Amino acid sequence: MQSNRYWIGVASRDHVMNAVQGGFAQLCHGKQEPLKKMTTGDWIIYFSPKVKFKDSARYQRFTAIGRVIDDVVFQFDSGNNFFPFRRSIDFISCKETPIQPLIPQLSFIKSAKYWGYSFRFGHFEISEKDFKLIAERMIIEKGD
Repeated sequence: MQSNRYWIGVASRDHVMNAVQGGFAQLCHGKQEPLKKMTTGDWIIYFSPKVKFKDSARYQRFTAIGRVIDDVVFQFDSGNNFFPFRRSIDFISCKETPIQPLIPQLSFIKSAKYWGYSFRFGHFEISEKDFKLIAERMIIEKGD
């Protein structure tokens, strides 16, 4: 039995909100490979460096958290001759969480000065400890 793995996906907030609404993950401009690395039961947290894809305003928050619900990677017709690969995700209610207070505690960030370097590839695996640290800030408890 393989244990769960934990992932970070990087996308603008507007793209993440589309994914949450549609119940899917789409990574690295629709590439298939990052999605194939994930398996049923894995968790993904989205980090949004900006609010809108075509905007330069910084956002720098973790914006969604969800679990992979099956082993199917599928292509979707997004229109304009764009057919990105996707995976079904069960997103949970959460609050968007700024990264700045977490930077000193996250093991995947090797330099506080160059913390954004970790996010440059758009998708990467993190430790269970890092996942729990972020998730604790994001997950909305009953009564919050």
